[in-house]
Amino acid sequence: MHRKLAAAALVLAVALMSGCGAAARAADPAAAASDAAGAGVASGAVVPAGSQSSPASPTAAPSPSPPPLPLAGRVVGIDPGHNGGNFSDPGYINQLIWNGRESETCDTTGTETASGFTEASFNFDLASDLRADLIAAGAKVVMTRQDNTSVGPCVTTRAQILNNAHADVAIDIHADGGPAWGRGFTVLEPVADGPNDAVISPSLQFGADVRTAMLGSTSMPESNYYGTDGLITRDDLAGLNLTTVPKVLIECGNMPNSTDAGLLASPAFQQQLARAFTAAIMVFLTGKAG
Repeated sequence: MHRKLAAAALVLAVALMSGCGAAARAADPAAAASDAAGAGVASGAVVPAGSQSSPASPTAAPSPSPPPLPLAGRVVGIDPGHNGGNFSDPGYINQLIWNGRESETCDTTGTETASGFTEASFNFDLASDLRADLIAAGAKVVMTRQDNTSVGPCVTTRAQILNNAHADVAIDIHADGGPAWGRGFTVLEPVADGPNDAVISPSLQFGADVRTAMLGSTSMPESNYYGTDGLITRDDLAGLNLTTVPKVLIECGNMPNSTDAGLLASPAFQQQLARAFTAAIMVFLTGKAG
């Protein structure tokens, strides 16, 4: 009896000691953490790499896209009047065509200065400068001729080229052969005659824009011998009669006049004219000069 009691007491004492040890370790956080870590390692648990890494560095913001060019998506037509080879083929350029109201010749040679600088050369030089400026502004440019050595095309074909291109606006570039005492530019505007009825109003607006740009951005005055305030309407020109796109023709100055001739032959003045026309086209198409 006494031996059984002693054995039971011994078992109880061992159990109490074991429980107190576990309780003590549970009360000690450091020890509990150590046990947990040990248990994890012992059980084969894997701690994910970088689970305690610093936050990812911020991603650089993308560069902003450049603003669209002002004339992106626009089509502009340029007709440099006459051609350098027209002198060589009078039979071709003198053939008669129908301009929408009456017959006129296919084309002419154009005028020239006293020193022999031809209108055809001036028209093409200026058109080339204008084309470069318009392309830089984002426009697609359609020209009725690509050099100054060929013949033609006829004025009816020129109108058709720009109509088929569905140009948003077009300009016919010329210089006049008026009296030697006369100076200045004139903007020629269309008169309604059927094919062009739908574009008369925008053509008149474009003509006003070209006049404003000429007066504000060039040293060429309004004509003192042709038209009124630098404007005139014409109903006898195929380029204006047959147009289905907004269009004007400009006589940029008077080649027989020595002062005008000096300006028209100057590359710097030609570039000035090109910038003025570009500004007028921008105002007409976008409402802003650039």
